[in-house]
Amino acid sequence: MKKVKGLNRARRLLTRENFWESFPTPPRLAAQIKQVFGEELSVQEVVNRIIGEVRDKGDKALFDYTEKLDGVRLGSLEVDRREVVAAYDTVDKKLVSALEFAARRIRDFHVACGHKIGVFHIDKYLRQQILPLQRVGLYVPGGSAAYPSTVLMMAIPAKVAGVEEIIMVSPPGKDGKIPAPMLVAADIAKVNHIFKLGGAQAIAALAFGTESIPRVDKICGPGNIFVTLAKKMIYGTVDIDGLEGPSEIVIVADEKANPAFCAADLLAQAEHDPLASVILITTSADLAERVDKEIEIQLGKLKRRSTARAVIDRGMLVLVDDMAQAVELVNLFAPEHLSIMASDASALVPKIRNAGCIFVGENSPVVLGDYVAGPSHVLPTGGSARFGSPLGVADFLKVTNIIVLDKPALRELSQPAVEIAKAEGLDAHAQAIERRTRAK
Repeated sequence: MKKVKGLNRARRLLTRENFWESFPTPPRLAAQIKQVFGEELSVQEVVNRIIGEVRDKGDKALFDYTEKLDGVRLGSLEVDRREVVAAYDTVDKKLVSALEFAARRIRDFHVACGHKIGVFHIDKYLRQQILPLQRVGLYVPGGSAAYPSTVLMMAIPAKVAGVEEIIMVSPPGKDGKIPAPMLVAADIAKVNHIFKLGGAQAIAALAFGTESIPRVDKICGPGNIFVTLAKKMIYGTVDIDGLEGPSEIVIVADEKANPAFCAADLLAQAEHDPLASVILITTSADLAERVDKEIEIQLGKLKRRSTARAVIDRGMLVLVDDMAQAVELVNLFAPEHLSIMASDASALVPKIRNAGCIFVGENSPVVLGDYVAGPSHVLPTGGSARFGSPLGVADFLKVTNIIVLDKPALRELSQPAVEIAKAEGLDAHAQAIERRTRAK
């Protein structure tokens, strides 16, 4: 890992541009694009083309792109209920039990957050109506891997919110199927419909609707660069949860932190994606050296060590003078995951303004947050923790303001409103009020 000393240098390295605006097209990806589309296109141009064809051609475009991009010819886009039932027979019973345990933890957390549904009186004249969205789409990465935890983390808060219909999409494997653990997780989480569909075409289908796939009100879930750019493009047609990027972890540690734990947590996030970010910020040069050595020891034992190695080689060990400097850098970087392994860990929490989720102490590894702690692991990335929040029940609710005035209230509010309307040159606004005040 790159060793960084000095606050100003650390500030420069941790200040980042918008990842999605500056995403380069790797040579391997460029070659794949040319093979599929017959010409050299940027990632943005590919997404533009896919969204346009799905909007215009519906299911035909979905079948075509699934065959071209995923290498599988489907007979049906939707997963049949019989496939879901059969999935339980192929998934280890211990995994089913673990998913059910995680589901209970996740559901209990979101229920405890206490978002209420209905009409609430603010005062005599003003009310708010809070209702769940009717139909949401969940994008779950897949294809070569299975992420049943992501299914639970998104579908359960949507159900707790009261969403009537949850549509899940995930790319099929070469066998034309979605991995059985994901189907079991979707069943446990009460997902209504599951479609074998991935990439930008899945996002476009959810946004515009096709013959097979109903249009949704909001799309949630992480994905690759094509998925993320597609979500960005269709925002406004439907709502989105955010633009989730590669995984990130920042560990703040002092001389008392366990170097093996620090290394393990950095590697756990490094194995996700070659573009992940892993950073250790510490007041102890000795700890930094010990963590660096421990990473090399643990790295050699990992199945996904080539992916983790690419991330570790870009990672940083940042040496600071004190915890105040560490907090400053954390708030600058605004990480998805923040782990605090220091003797005064709890005292630092109130000073953290920008982080997706904070893990306090060595007994709170990020991985438990990934699976069973309860809060959703769909978190703001790419610095968006400066303004974004973890996925939760509130993401699946909408608010309508209600104004109910009587004549005394009309008289009380009218004159100031008339003055403002006239100052803005909007005579019709003023007259709409004055006609009422003059009426008997």
